[in-house]
Amino acid sequence: MTLIASLPVATEEMAQALVEALGASEELDFPTAATTEQADKSWIVDIYFEDAPDETVLATLIADAMKGSVPHYTVAPLPDEDWVAKSLEGLRPVRAGRFLVHGSHDREKIRPGDIAIEIEAGEAFGTGHHGTTAGCLAEIDRICTARDFGSILDLGTGTGVLAIAIAKAFGKRVLATDIDAVATRVTRENAVLNGVGDLIEAETAEGFGNPVFAAHAPFELIIANILAGPLIALAGDIARHLDPASGTVVLSGLLTAQGPSVTAAYEAEGLKLVRSGEMEGWLTLTLERAR
Repeated sequence: MTLIASLPVATEEMAQALVEALGASEELDFPTAATTEQADKSWIVDIYFEDAPDETVLATLIADAMKGSVPHYTVAPLPDEDWVAKSLEGLRPVRAGRFLVHGSHDREKIRPGDIAIEIEAGEAFGTGHHGTTAGCLAEIDRICTARDFGSILDLGTGTGVLAIAIAKAFGKRVLATDIDAVATRVTRENAVLNGVGDLIEAETAEGFGNPVFAAHAPFELIIANILAGPLIALAGDIARHLDPASGTVVLSGLLTAQGPSVTAAYEAEGLKLVRSGEMEGWLTLTLERAR
């Protein structure tokens, strides 16, 4: 169950300081946070937790980041609501590299030369409108244009937008996995909608113990757009399933402050950071086997 804490803060600077402190907190398992400006120019910081946080650690971190001021907040279950559909209200098509991510109502926005990916508001995360997904799309366009990859894994596929991008632009088969059965069902539906249903194998799999990974490994390209905590925890498994000669990993779902911790975890597994890109405050890291 996802938990949320919402904190009112006075200024954008305070909101950003709090988000950066949260993103660097190993004690709180690198929680994700988002900021929203209010009509009165104040800000709300929403913090998302997969497990109940240590309240003392959280309160101390907030006090330090906000220089002694701790606004009232509670940690409570995230309401059961279609957050993807809610987040897409009023959103425009998004361009990333040659890719255009759009809903059915924006098909007329497709230009000659666009690689259009149609994703509707649905039940799974990853619509292309978030800075993490858009950053991954731009990096996919760059690296897959420069090099031909064989076995490819999209780990934590969400709506399948990244797997669809690879299949549609480069005609590649992709294994798309997620721990959520809803996400893999949505990925299959979106793959068919975008004409690449025969190129994408969507599987529900929690952890690399699932035999589907061994059946497709070693992977020449692994894309993981999830969160900093899971990315650090999975560093060893991802490295072990990567092609030992020429494997490449693209990681996202990271705030800027989380980059050093995630990079260190993968460098400890013999990978080398070759590129770091930022979009809307979110990082996309590309690593390769160190030579």
